[in-house]
This record gives sequence, C-alpha cells and structure tokens, in this order.
Amino acid sequence: MTEQTFDMIVIGAGPGGYVAAIRGAQLGLKVAVVEREHMGGICLNWGCIPTKALLRSSEIFHTLHRASEFGLSAEGIGFDLEAVVARSRKVAQQLNGGVGHLLKKNKVTTIMGEATLPAAGQVLVAIAKGEQTLHAPNIVLATGARARELPGLEADGDLVWTYKHALMPPRMPGKLLVIGSGAIGIEFASFYNTLGAQTTVVEVMDRILPVEDAEIGAFAAKQFVAQGMDLRTGAKVVKLERGTGSAKAHIEQNGTTTVEEFDTVISAVGILGNTEGLGLEALGVRIDRAHVVTDAMCRTGVQGLYAIGDLAGAPWLAHKASHEGVMVAELIAGGQPHAVDPDSIAGCTYCHPQIASVGLTEAEAIAAGHNIRVGRFPFVGNGKAIALGEPEGMVKTIFDAQTGALLGAHMVGAEVTELIQGYVIGRQMETTEEELMQTVFPHPTLSEMMHESVLDAYDRVIHF
Repeated sequence: MTEQTFDMIVIGAGPGGYVAAIRGAQLGLKVAVVEREHMGGICLNWGCIPTKALLRSSEIFHTLHRASEFGLSAEGIGFDLEAVVARSRKVAQQLNGGVGHLLKKNKVTTIMGEATLPAAGQVLVAIAKGEQTLHAPNIVLATGARARELPGLEADGDLVWTYKHALMPPRMPGKLLVIGSGAIGIEFASFYNTLGAQTTVVEVMDRILPVEDAEIGAFAAKQFVAQGMDLRTGAKVVKLERGTGSAKAHIEQNGTTTVEEFDTVISAVGILGNTEGLGLEALGVRIDRAHVVTDAMCRTGVQGLYAIGDLAGAPWLAHKASHEGVMVAELIAGGQPHAVDPDSIAGCTYCHPQIASVGLTEAEAIAAGHNIRVGRFPFVGNGKAIALGEPEGMVKTIFDAQTGALLGAHMVGAEVTELIQGYVIGRQMETTEEELMQTVFPHPTLSEMMHESVLDAYDRVIHF
C-alpha cells in the first residue's frame, strides 16, 4: 500500500470534479483527482455531449425532409442508426481524451479507482493493483448521480432503457414509451420521434416540462403534438408486463387505466446522488433524499469536506457543477468567492424546438410577492427566424414592476439555448429593463427578439 499527501483531493472527474481539480492546481495547490470509470463523468460520456450529437443528427434528418421549402431537392433520405450512434460515441471519446490532457497539463495527479473515506482527511482508493491511501485537509466530493429507477420499471437494456441504453440502442424503437417529461425524457422523445418512432410520453404532473414556465411548456407541447407525439399528462405507469419483444404498460390517467403495448420503454424519472459506499454517514455527512446536504459554499458541515454538482442536489446541470468546482477550489486556496446563485443558472433542453430559461417563472415571481411586468415576442415577427424557416417560437421576459429587475427569461424555438446567455449575463450584472432597452442588438439576428420582448413588457414593442 502506498501513501501520498495533497492539499486537495477531488473524488470524481466529471464537469464539477475535473474543473475543481484544474482550478485548484492553477491556484498553486497540490491536487489529486480520483475517478472510478470515465474522465469527464456522465455528462461528457453518457449525457450532455453524446445526446447533443444524436440530436444534431436528427435535426439534420428533419431539415432534409424540408429541403423543398428552401428550393432544394433531396431524395432517398434515410438514416443508419448504428452510424449515428458511432458518431456520438466518437465525439464523447474525443472529449474524454481532452479532459485527461487538461489534467496532465495542469499537473493534477489522476488515479483511476474506487474511493472511500475511512476518516476525515483520508481517502482510500482501490486500484487495479491493490490500494492507495491519500491524505489531504480538503476533500471535494464530485461523484455525480445516476438514473432513478421505479419499482417494476427497472431497466433491463432490452425492453426498458435508461439514458445509457438510449444512447447506445440495440435497435430502433418502433413504438416507444417515454416515462417522464423532464429534459432527459423530452430530448430522447424528440430524437426517436424525429427518426420515426411512434412516441408516447407519460408525465405524472399536469403538464410536460414541469420545471419550465407554464406558457413555454404549453407552446412546446403543441409543437410536439404537431410532430406526432402522444403526450399524456396527469398520468402514470402503474404496471409493466414484460413479454418477448414487447411490454404491456398499464397507464392510469383521470381515474381510468388503459393497457397498451410498446416495444421500447425509456425511464426518465429523475436521478439519485451517488452517495453509497463512500463512508459518508460514518463521518457525519447529512444525506437527504439521496443528495448530500451543503451550505451555499458547498460545505458539508464536516471540516474540510465539500460536495458539488449533482451529488449536492438541484439544479442538476453540468455548468452548475463546474462553477461550484471553481468556487470551492478558490475557497480552499484562501479566496473569497461568491456563492453560486441557482436562480441565475440557465437550464437548456435540446429538443425540437429548443427550450431555455433562467430565473423565476411567471408563477414563481407572483408567488414570491412580486408585482410583475411580462413581455413576449414571437419568432414569426423576427426576420432572421423567418429566413431560417423557423417561425415557431417565443421569447418571454419577466420584470419586477417597481425596480425593473429582470426576474426571469424563458424561450422556446430555434437556437434559444445559445440566446439565453444574454439574459444570464443581464441577471448576473443586475441589469434593469431600462439598460436592456437601451442596448443595441444586431440586425438581422434572433437576438433582436430578446430586445423586443423587453420592450413589450413596457408597452414599447416595435415589430409586432
């Protein structure tokens, strides 16, 4: 058994962990990162990146079918699912290697193995050739999360899939059931529906995309239905009978249960933090609903022990994890970083149409006691959107009527996942409606709709 001492040890090399390790090294700390499976974590290898590669393929496939709208011709349009998946895996593998390079470049010690915490300030790593004991006054937990599985709906990789199975499918679904309409569920529903699967989405809440602004979610739902999706809200799968080549789903909705047959089921009902096997309970770490409880600075309450990213709870977003990683590294190095504000972190869903948001929804703003002003602008009123052939969408902004503070921004439509950062910066800089109205937006761009939405909130909209 070998022993080593560091200033900071990071457990998990996902978007939170590897970023924390690099930032710590930049600040002069001696850093080690322990990873049991994949450099880059779930996001890079099995989440954010490969799903976007798949969705890009389906987006091009969809556009090819619209060739005549653009004065073009395309015949014999088809797809090779194996090749689509291979491209997705190649993209993930390229970035996986990039993470290893960045850690090496910054002189971070990387150890592949399974970590446990036998005592405060100590990490025991089971590696291929035995064990290593690491010591550090500061340990950062960045072990991420995994798919939640409901009783009776456990994945088998054949009839019932998690996101991992959906990323490397054994076949193209014919009749697909997606359970859960959050970002993961809707993205896979959008991908497979575009490629031709007969797709049904079951959501237990009264609307799809329940964390999004209700108006935006309703707009998206109409688009999905127009694309052929069957959306069931206020519904749940109460039983699943697995057969050979198909499963019978008992779907309860409005007090009535129907039995329908599907050849593929994707379960996307949330995630659980990877807290098991680390020895956290013995150290006195508090765990609530499978997530480590922390304060605003990601401190667990145990001296020198921090938890970041999905392990530490919502919002379950890679960019939130990365920013927390930077914050914790700077805190450990003696800095005074600002706490991460969850309300200023954008959420993006890469379905068709795309959805993006930051801050409070209209309902949340009202519930918080704000007197609000709301602005909206449709894509059909924007020249660039029409030229792109993407006239379906909307930008919505919410302001405090007294102060002019930007409380929230919500979008649905083409490329909104790229546009949302403008409003994120606005919230971070505590901008007001007056400053946004005085900002000159370039023409012709989709971003002009952001300006018009602000103007609309104050009865000054120009182009609609």
